[in-house]
Amino acid sequence: MEIAPKQDLENFSLPLPIYKSIHIADATGPEGALFSVFAGLDENIAGELKKLSLDESDREIQENTDDRKRFGLESYEEWYKKIRTPFALIDKGSGKLAALAWFGPKPAHEGCKCHAAAWRSYPPFRGKGIMKNFTNFVIDFYMAKFPGTPLWVAIKKGNTRSFDLASKLGFKIDETLTDDQSIIMQKKH
Repeated sequence: MEIAPKQDLENFSLPLPIYKSIHIADATGPEGALFSVFAGLDENIAGELKKLSLDESDREIQENTDDRKRFGLESYEEWYKKIRTPFALIDKGSGKLAALAWFGPKPAHEGCKCHAAAWRSYPPFRGKGIMKNFTNFVIDFYMAKFPGTPLWVAIKKGNTRSFDLASKLGFKIDETLTDDQSIIMQKKH
């Protein structure tokens, strides 16, 4: 995936006010599909996220994330109050949410001044080669606003796609925090 950042971006801080969304880049997928990258989610995309999180036919989301509870059953507004910054990859042709990544302050352990990271893609875009470059781009964009802040991610054991992506993005396993259910990986930026 090739990503072209917008050149005329206004200066803004993160997180954005809830339901504010700023178009930060355009992207072309490996199969020629066109996408837009947004910081923040507008109300329509937040509503689509809720539906995708409740989709019981999406086994990967249901088995590998807590999104059913986080976005489907609980309130997006309550989640957003935790100082989270979501980024969306939107398919230009259909207007659908193709992928999501988010970041925000959340210690991995006591004394850690780090931020949590999370990502996922949705059918029919999953497995199309969009995640590495999208996630890398939004990590760099986010870290430009929070320089020197370490990132960490919790990956459910058995979620090989997310583990492989984290490894490709430079995250390393933290054996001291990994437990029976999750692999904790960290990245210093």
